[in-house]
Amino acid sequence: MIMSLESWAVFVAASIMLSITPGPDLVFILSRALANGKKVGIAAALGVSCGAFIHALAAAFGLSAILATSATAFMIVKYIGAAYLIYLGVKALRAKESALALKSSTQKQVSFFSAFRQGMLIDLLNPKVAIFFMAFLPQFIAPASQAIFAETIILGFLVVFIGFGLELLFIVMVVPLGHILKNSPRLALWLDKGLGLLMVGLGARLAMASRS
Repeated sequence: MIMSLESWAVFVAASIMLSITPGPDLVFILSRALANGKKVGIAAALGVSCGAFIHALAAAFGLSAILATSATAFMIVKYIGAAYLIYLGVKALRAKESALALKSSTQKQVSFFSAFRQGMLIDLLNPKVAIFFMAFLPQFIAPASQAIFAETIILGFLVVFIGFGLELLFIVMVVPLGHILKNSPRLALWLDKGLGLLMVGLGARLAMASRS
């Protein structure tokens, strides 16, 4: 896989930004860690990561078939993906409050496996995750590449790996982090705004991409 240093920097920065921005997966992980401790929080993060990697595998199969065989299909996927990314960005920019809302927990203690299973299902049953991988990963793969499938899996794994590493940091810091975000809605909201700008930029970049 050959990418410029600039492309790698954009890829890593985007992956980090997407991982630290509050969403259903992160809220679940933090709530499990707050309610049940570090071990269960890690189990939740592992489950979410497994679900995300399954989405990446699905994207690899789909992109391999679509991008390698049909210029028309490539254009359709490109513009749908660009429109979806821009929609997410505009939605985040227009939001009046953050998606992160950690409430006082009265949850019962759950097992490691239960937290893992719940985390994986939350990610797998979120269709937006599948669409995101289909929209995000192609921007860093040359459509004329002879190894689209392998490159998509590698990039998908890196996104998941970066996300899991950051989730571990959040789990370690979860109590003070949760307190800060609950008492600093402006900070949480600005994280959403940052993601919004990133999404709009990625959508515009994808819309202007070509097959060559």
